[in-house]
Amino acid sequence: MLHTFVAYVEDLPGVLTRVASLFRRLNINIISLTVGRSERAGLSRMTIVAEASAEAGHRIRASLFKLENVVDVDDIAQAPSVTRELALIKIAATPQNRGQIFDLAEVFRARIVDLTSESLIIEMTGVESKIEGLIEILREDEGRVLELCRSGKMTMRRGHHLSSVVRAMGVSEAESAEREAELAPDIVTGEVE
Repeated sequence: MLHTFVAYVEDLPGVLTRVASLFRRLNINIISLTVGRSERAGLSRMTIVAEASAEAGHRIRASLFKLENVVDVDDIAQAPSVTRELALIKIAATPQNRGQIFDLAEVFRARIVDLTSESLIIEMTGVESKIEGLIEILREDEGRVLELCRSGKMTMRRGHHLSSVVRAMGVSEAESAEREAELAPDIVTGEVE
């Protein structure tokens, strides 16, 4: 079972090492790890995707809470959410095949962000399967993919807000929960375009 943990951590040296060491001690492989600044000053947001049983997922979440410098942890694997990944793909390109690559990028809603006489770079944001599809087609032509860089998964709950966000919105937590309950039947889990 895939678990997606969103952890807010203090923006200090050594925090990433502590988190990675925890997963090593539990003998659980991290499939994807994305870290960046969050909406809260002084805190970074970590999105960690790992495969583990349901019981192990609870143990991981509890262990993350116990780590120094970890402020908040949420396992949103089963929650309605939006997940995206970013990929940069450098491709060998000649004047003869550039048009075909431009057409392919358009079909996948990707953008050409760099162009030289012998290569170009495609930027694509989307769900993992869409990115995999483009890469698979590009690899059909041997030697076309020169370099590949992927961000890892970035995930955000749909409609759910932390209490600090609810307060900033000027809505009571009860009103927020009531609104969420009204919208719950309409929420679709999974890959939204």
